[in-house]
Amino acid sequence: MDSQPSWSARTLAHFRKGAKLEPFRLLKQDAHNLRHRWVSDWTVFNQLVVASAVYVFFTNILPGITFASDLYVLTGRSWGTIEVVFSTGLCGVIFALFSAQPLTILGVTGPFSVLAENLYELCNDSFKVPFLPVMAWSLIHSAWMHYFLAIFNAHDWTMQYVTDFSADIFSLLNSIIYFHKAAMELKRTHEQMPLDSFLYAMIGAIGTCLVAILLSTATKWKPLFGRIIRMGLSEYAAAISIILFIGIPYIGDLASLDHGRLAVQPSFRPTNPDRDVFFVRFRELPVEWVFIAIIPGAIITILFYFDHEISSIICTVDRYGVKKPGGYAWDIALLGTTTALCGILGIPPANGLLPQAPLHSESLRHWVEDPDIGPESEGALVDGDRGRTGLVPRVYEQRYSHFAQAAMILVFVSPPFQRVLGLTPTSVLAGLFMFMGYQSLSVNPMLQRFFHLLTPPSELPDLPTGVSWRGVHAYTVTQIVVTVAIFTVTLTVAAPGFPLLIIILVPIRLCVMNQFWGRETLRLVDGWACREGKPEDDVPVGGEYREDMGGNGDLEHGGSERAKSQ
Repeated sequence: MDSQPSWSARTLAHFRKGAKLEPFRLLKQDAHNLRHRWVSDWTVFNQLVVASAVYVFFTNILPGITFASDLYVLTGRSWGTIEVVFSTGLCGVIFALFSAQPLTILGVTGPFSVLAENLYELCNDSFKVPFLPVMAWSLIHSAWMHYFLAIFNAHDWTMQYVTDFSADIFSLLNSIIYFHKAAMELKRTHEQMPLDSFLYAMIGAIGTCLVAILLSTATKWKPLFGRIIRMGLSEYAAAISIILFIGIPYIGDLASLDHGRLAVQPSFRPTNPDRDVFFVRFRELPVEWVFIAIIPGAIITILFYFDHEISSIICTVDRYGVKKPGGYAWDIALLGTTTALCGILGIPPANGLLPQAPLHSESLRHWVEDPDIGPESEGALVDGDRGRTGLVPRVYEQRYSHFAQAAMILVFVSPPFQRVLGLTPTSVLAGLFMFMGYQSLSVNPMLQRFFHLLTPPSELPDLPTGVSWRGVHAYTVTQIVVTVAIFTVTLTVAAPGFPLLIIILVPIRLCVMNQFWGRETLRLVDGWACREGKPEDDVPVGGEYREDMGGNGDLEHGGSERAKSQ
């Protein structure tokens, strides 16, 4: 009888050459891909790239400043506007130059703001230790944990199993969060301002959003204006709307109203009056707290890893037609470096942003001819873009737009530009939140399937054999209910852990949902998020799948029956 390999031998087998845990395997591949794409990333430059840089600049800096206003209060003035702007610009420039996937936009996120608030309360109220040195060590520990994940190819044994089911839920969640942020900004205005100021704030917010939406459709205004003007209005829609509604409050009687505006720092120095330079004396922290900081460091690592990976996945999904190879392991290692740097400088760390990352891809998207694609293809319900005959989507894969928006943000740490930021009414910020939520929601495949929920059965399009509308509708409702549940969690102290809930959806999708939906339904509405194919391709026909919800829903809802009668 052959002896079984020992436990140690089986364990070591996972670290051998070609195995999932082979050290540096993905980092070597990513470094090779980066060398081969880096030069070509600087050869693409056109009007759409410029417009994208301007658009992402506005959609990145203004929401970041909103989080800064929360951090200013919740961290005892440890962080404010200048720290958030400094972090967003610095990390953005580093990633624009050295990342393997320049489409991913970085910034300070809401979930991290909640985590920082909780850590500040513990440091200041419970343990009486300085917040910034503890945060600095937490971020330094987080850095080596990021390196560990990159060295041992964490992407292969985590994110490779993520499907569009989880990615679309995460995208919808961020759309809801931005709409909620807009509502909360207006709620604060209502509580702090007179009635006339609040009413104008409502007009300013809704106007900023609607004008941006209207101008974004300018390419369809033919024959009004020339083609160049229509393209310019469409590409700079957000910037034009923001500048317009920043200026309107200074006109006529509106100038006498009490407008809420952004709080800014008048000089290049930290917000906290007790600090003179952007450097934290982290080495003065007692040794025991250096080790205790490993705990928040691990929480930050989990939050940043999944947040950044999902942001990178969503901004490179099929509907954007990305062709150049990225590098998840390389970018996670680079994220660890910027995280440690932010800790030492005493500024909040930045990581992958939603919806800014996919909005960056959306702003760079264009259409190219492809004679091999037809008007009908599997997945038309999931992505209506595939219905364009002879055309496929592509994005301009380059580094100029990322670098330009980050450099412009970094310029705003200077006192003159800080004063310019101080001219921005908070109502414009609320309107921008609504526009970003709309933009993110408009490209989410769940939106089209939600409209199908409201469509009479007789008007629904035909489905492939073996797929029922009842099953598709149940899948869509499940995604919406799960999203609302996760959003509810983001309103509690458990908010920093919400990426874990997204990850829990991965095994649920792969191991549980096939007990409630048929193979063909899941093939239609879902697929791998960061690689070709679908989960159902790996399962033998007839195995581990039940009959679709509602039985032969095709006949009941008109799909196959109409096809037979023709």
